[in-house]
Order: sequence, then structure tokens, then C-alpha cells
Amino acid sequence: MIYLDNSATTAPEKAVAEKVYKMLTDNFGNPSSFHRAGLDANAELRHAREVVAKSLSAEEEEIFFTSGGTEANNLAIFGAVQANRRKGKRIVTTAIEHESVLEAVNELEMQGFEVIRLAPDKSGKISEEQLKEAINKDTILVSVMYVNNEVGSVLPVKCIKKAVEKAGAPALVHIDCVQAYGKIEVKPKKLGADLVTITAHKIHGPKGVGALCIRKGARILPRQFGGAQESKIRPGTEAIPLIAGFGKAVELIPDLKAQNEKIKDLCDYARAQLKTLDGVIINSAEDASPYIINLFVPSFMTSQTLVQHLSSNYGICISSGSACAKGKKSHVLTAMKLGDSVIEHSIRISFSRNSTKEEVDALVKALGETIEKYPQGR
Repeated sequence: MIYLDNSATTAPEKAVAEKVYKMLTDNFGNPSSFHRAGLDANAELRHAREVVAKSLSAEEEEIFFTSGGTEANNLAIFGAVQANRRKGKRIVTTAIEHESVLEAVNELEMQGFEVIRLAPDKSGKISEEQLKEAINKDTILVSVMYVNNEVGSVLPVKCIKKAVEKAGAPALVHIDCVQAYGKIEVKPKKLGADLVTITAHKIHGPKGVGALCIRKGARILPRQFGGAQESKIRPGTEAIPLIAGFGKAVELIPDLKAQNEKIKDLCDYARAQLKTLDGVIINSAEDASPYIINLFVPSFMTSQTLVQHLSSNYGICISSGSACAKGKKSHVLTAMKLGDSVIEHSIRISFSRNSTKEEVDALVKALGETIEKYPQGR
């Protein structure tokens, strides 16, 4: 199998799987228990929190484990808005956010909040000027992703905090770093972020666990209630096997500079090879994240059919966009106003540190054969 759908999920490292298995079988105690098994489990919880915090240059008490990026995004958005609802009504976000952000702000809009959704240009970019103009003194939350999950555009999140301060707004700044963490530097303080979302399964960790980093002093309200776990921000017995696996995955993140040089070289190679195919158009901007390439394929097959064709006939795994969209028309490409024909025939390939040029060659060969055999307009 050739796997080029790493923005959907990554293959867990062997050491991560071994860590999860050990926690399930040997160190299975409840971390809230005071006997030996519980204390051992709690030690693993503390270690994982320490590792994640260190990777973000954050403090351990700022890390709150969740079931993944979707829960962390919902906790950040609803928690921030509920805590600040008396201070204003405006929420600023973009039209190209992950579904977990878009659906959350849609719900808040129905509750009476004003939602500003910034539209991208044709390359998927949002400008600093757009953000600065949208943020006013009535803004209570700004939620913007760092790296777009479908086209890889890098958003100007570093300007948000200054814009909030200049507007005199009470807004908290939330940055969804799911596609950035483990690939580029993610330091909440440097980003000016109050809330940062990360998840394990995008960095070769287990599914079902993520984290929300909440800046000390930033106040949000919980979304669920129960015990005292996670300082009551996210109560419930912690999923220690997954959390420990998350910590191990973070420990295994290589030097980012060396990793990114490799991925940039691979991306440049892939772009060059894809451009040799007649009619192929790359939708991702030249300065997009090198981990993601979105492209139009001139075949009569729709993107979802092409995904299935490549999987069934070539053993190649790519996607038609966000895995969470379940085959629906891409809201990102729609917001970029690329046109129905382009949207319906575009796919996403996404790399990890384990991707190779040989895999790219196999994909290009398969696409070439497919375009020749099943041309657009057939």
C-alpha cells in the first residue's frame, strides 16, 4: 500500500503502539486511584503532560487532554464564548476552517452571535488586512487555523493578537494547529494565542486523543461536568493508554528543520512531476505547506471515484479533501471560487516524514494512466 493521505491520519510509530499496548495490559490503573496501580498510571499522565507542554514551550498546567482535535476546538470555541458573552457578540473566523470550527460557530450564530467568516483568495490565502478589518471592540473570539487541511495555505495567525489589542477587543485568540503541530514550530506565546488545539494522530500517534493548550489567565467555561480530572475543564477518567501514546509520539518528533528540508524537496519533486501530466492543475499556492498538495485531475471520474479507483487498482491512498467531510463537496475549494468542474475533480495528496519519491512516482504513473484511459469529457 502506498499511503499519501497523511493529513487525514498518520501511521502510528511502532514505539507508540507498544506504549499503548503496555498501558492497556500492564499499567491499566485509574490515575485518580491512590494505590500502586493508580499512582503508576498517574505518573504516565504527568509525564505525557510534561512532554506535550515542553514541545509547546508551555506550562504543564496549561495542557488539557481531550478526545481529539474536534473536541478541543469545540471546547475552545464554546468555552471562550460562554465565558465572554457579556463582553460582546462578534466571532471572527474564516470560511476554510475545519468542520469542527465551522459547525461550532454555525451553532453560535443560531444562538444570536455575529459570525464573520473571512473568504480566501483563489489560492486559499487569508490576508492580514482581512483579519485586522474584521476585528472590532465587540469581538470576543477569533478562531483561525494555522495551516489549512485541504490546500495547505498558511494563515497569518501571528498578526491576530496585535489586531485584537489595537481594536481594544476582549477577544480570546484560538488557533487550530492540528495540521501545523509536529511540522512547523508551534509556540502559543510566540503566536499570541490564548488557546491552541493539537492532536496525536497527525503526528504518528494514536487516534482518540488530543489537547487544548489554555494560556494561564485565559478563562473558558467547561462543556461537560463530572469529576476533577483535567482541573474540571474536561472531566472524566483520562484515556491513559492514548495519552501515554500521545506523549511517546511527541518524544519521537524529529528535528523540524531537517524534516522540513526533506519534505520541501519531496514536495518540489512531486509538483514538478505532476505538472508533466497534461491538464493537471495544482490548486495549492506555491508557498503553501509542503506537506499538502491539492490538484485538479482532468478525468471524467469525480474526485471520490478517483480516490476509490486509485485505491482498488493501484493500492494508492489519497483523498478528495477533508476526511471529516465524508465525501461532501469541498467547502474550502468552494470558498476559493474555483468552479464546480475543478472542485468535483480535485484530490489531495499529503505527506509525512516517511513519504518517499518512489511513492510520488507511483502516484504520477497511476494518474497518467488514468487520465489517458478515462479523460475528462468522455
